[in-house]
Amino acid sequence: MIERFLFNREWKVVSKWTVLTFDIAIVTLSFVLAYLIRFNLSLNFDVDMLKKQIPLVWCMFIVGFLITGSYKGVVRHTGIKDVYNIFNAICLSSIGLIVCIVANRYFGFIDAFTIPLSIIIINSLIAFIGLTAARYFFKSIYDYLISKKGGNVKNVIIYGAGESGIITHHTLTNHSKMSVRVVGFIDDDLQKVGKHINGVRVFSKEVLSEEFVLIQGISEIIFCIQRIEPNKLRLLVDEVVNLPVKVKIVPPIEDWINGELKMSQIKNVQIEDLLNRQSIEIHNDNVNKDFFGQTIMVTGAAGSIGSELVRQICRHKYEGLILIDQAESALYDLQQELKQSGFHNFIPIVGDVTDKRNMQNLINEHRPTRFFHAAAYKHVPLMEANPYEAVKVNVLGTKNLVDLCIDHNVEKFVFVSTDKAVNPTNVMGASKRIAEMYISCRQQEGKTKFITTRFGNVLGSNGSVIPLFKKQIEKGGPLTVTHKDITRYFMTIPEASQLVLEAGAMGKGGEIFIFDMGESVKIFDLAKNMIKLSGLRYPEDIDIKFTGLRPGEKLYEELLANGENTLPTYHEKIMISKVRDIDYNLIKSIIDELCVSNLFFKDNVIPLMKKIVPEYISNNSHYCKFDQKGKNPEQIKLDKVLD
Repeated sequence: MIERFLFNREWKVVSKWTVLTFDIAIVTLSFVLAYLIRFNLSLNFDVDMLKKQIPLVWCMFIVGFLITGSYKGVVRHTGIKDVYNIFNAICLSSIGLIVCIVANRYFGFIDAFTIPLSIIIINSLIAFIGLTAARYFFKSIYDYLISKKGGNVKNVIIYGAGESGIITHHTLTNHSKMSVRVVGFIDDDLQKVGKHINGVRVFSKEVLSEEFVLIQGISEIIFCIQRIEPNKLRLLVDEVVNLPVKVKIVPPIEDWINGELKMSQIKNVQIEDLLNRQSIEIHNDNVNKDFFGQTIMVTGAAGSIGSELVRQICRHKYEGLILIDQAESALYDLQQELKQSGFHNFIPIVGDVTDKRNMQNLINEHRPTRFFHAAAYKHVPLMEANPYEAVKVNVLGTKNLVDLCIDHNVEKFVFVSTDKAVNPTNVMGASKRIAEMYISCRQQEGKTKFITTRFGNVLGSNGSVIPLFKKQIEKGGPLTVTHKDITRYFMTIPEASQLVLEAGAMGKGGEIFIFDMGESVKIFDLAKNMIKLSGLRYPEDIDIKFTGLRPGEKLYEELLANGENTLPTYHEKIMISKVRDIDYNLIKSIIDELCVSNLFFKDNVIPLMKKIVPEYISNNSHYCKFDQKGKNPEQIKLDKVLD
């Protein structure tokens, strides 16, 4: 019967007035017990006087409960805050009673209100114990029955017994829409191990085993360690990722909603959380000053990097913001997102950077002072098969904008490049390097300050490996990796965008900015970790298939080309690449020839690209035939080292 009462949907949350009535009944009982204790468990007191005093006790305690709201808590989720409210209500009510009694003694209003002060004190203690015990009694009954019933109960372990872990415990146990039982805390602090927090035992991490997980019925392990380094988190996750549990993580405190942790914020550990690199802090004051009162134009504004650039630019004070992209649907989605976020000072324009006449009209109309060029084709295999488009967009498109910015005296032009432009082995990387070189050629000719940024793969960007792996896991696998030893550098989209903005602020013109991206990540290890984080096993549940290097693909990416070194900046993680000297007039003329050949003499395109970029040596591509005559002894020596 009790079980039916507790699990009946209508009674899961008892009416607050029912709780208030129940509390008054406990206070009444405690008042009677206080008299009995005061008079040595005998009836040597005026019972009729007691009956007359009870209404006054009711009034005072009702006022106390109403003021503190102690009766509004959900009984089955009673916590520390509820106990505080009960304590405050009793203190407030007892003080009210004492004031009434003392006033009655001096003025003699009603004889029945001469309650001994010792009884009020005894009543306060008994009432506090009774109200608290009653709540925890029903809470314990509910927890016992729900664990006995099973079904929807979820057993979890909280990794971290600090303040964040305690708050997480409170959030889990007080969530009304799901039944969660915290089996225990895990902590490295030996002073905490073996003790109990909120009635839950603290274990050492040595207890974590498949046997322990199965016996306790644990389905989730939640990491609640604040300000943990990615490398340390990766090591901790590695210790539990092979267990048959889901691994989740609590976000940093600064990301909590209004300072409170919500159930919806406890997410599965993502592969992004485990990358072995420190986040780069950006000096936003420099960006604020650089953007103040400026008109900013962004190409590729609806892409992965471009859209994040726009989101971050919108947080600064600028005069105008023009968003250009040829992808109509993506630009519309960005427009709606910005409007819903409260940003309205921007103009979305569907346009193509290779259409020089249209771009000239746009620059004439809007007169930008800051230009961020993120529009580009970036997929290596596709560009290897379509060199015409790579040259048209990545080279000619950039050339058009550079020329127009010089003609219209745009103050700063920031170019978004890639680490694939370093010692390129594919058409895409070579096209981006040629764009860098053209910018260097024109840097000397106008007032525009040209700044280039290079960075590696961006997590979650369109076409990146992580979204691909997620889709393959959803379909049941296998995951496809091109080579067992292939490695890549990774960074987050917000980080990459912040770097671009910071580069634009600090750049004086002519620099290529690179930054410390930490250690490169082995894609094979990344794939295995993603399988494990999905609660699956490799290779039993999902296998990994090696498909071979794609045309133009490298095993290892680089940030510096041969003959380059770096110069420091005021930021320890951001550096300037000191590029090798080039013959600007010669290179500029060959790039002009390349753009013409791309239109009329397509067979000359790849040889011209290799002539402009001598370090461009094709890999696993049918364009390797053009390397035989172009290789110099230094390049042959380099190939042997790489092999």
